[in-house]
Amino acid sequence: MTLTRNLTLAAVSLLIVGTQAVLGTAQAATARVNEPAPDFTANDSAGKAQKLSDHKGKIVVLEWTNNGCPYVAKHYGSGNMQALQKKYTAQGVVWLTVASSAPGTQGFVNAEQANRDTQSRGAAPTAVLLDPKGTLGHLYGAQATPHMYVINPAGKLVYMGAIDDRPTSDPSDIAGSKNYVAAAIDETKAGKPVSTPATRAYGCSVKYAN
Repeated sequence: MTLTRNLTLAAVSLLIVGTQAVLGTAQAATARVNEPAPDFTANDSAGKAQKLSDHKGKIVVLEWTNNGCPYVAKHYGSGNMQALQKKYTAQGVVWLTVASSAPGTQGFVNAEQANRDTQSRGAAPTAVLLDPKGTLGHLYGAQATPHMYVINPAGKLVYMGAIDDRPTSDPSDIAGSKNYVAAAIDETKAGKPVSTPATRAYGCSVKYAN
């Protein structure tokens, strides 16, 4: 069973790596680790404009989501994502969940649907950003759901990639995983360099309009 499981995980990893490599060549992003995070303004589900530079002086997390994706369901169905959101927003971190699915595709939500999803799954982001045209997603090169980014108080991008090191949709893998996002936040708060600044995101492809 262990050998079979390891082979399965390896196959999944290879599939994800291959898929993301193709996507990466198709999307030109301006976000680079250890460089200033691209500024943006995006409307949230409460109708408020969220401007990244307005949060300078705080750690900011960007989390790409798709409510129909099993990899997203892994982290929300288990309560893992909500626990991270609640823990770090309580410490002053700004957590912005981003929905970049285009209208008519899996994961598309309008403001009302986004608010309903947030409430039903007990999520606790600072705000949910609506990005149906994919402008913000393309700016950051978001390829998967979830795709995670951590920006330090000086406005520099210090982490981008997967939420953890277990590229599966199995919630039982969470307990034994290394959470890259939590590590990046904790190291940043401690004034240390992020030990793993970039990884390859895993999950469903972002359902862009083009």
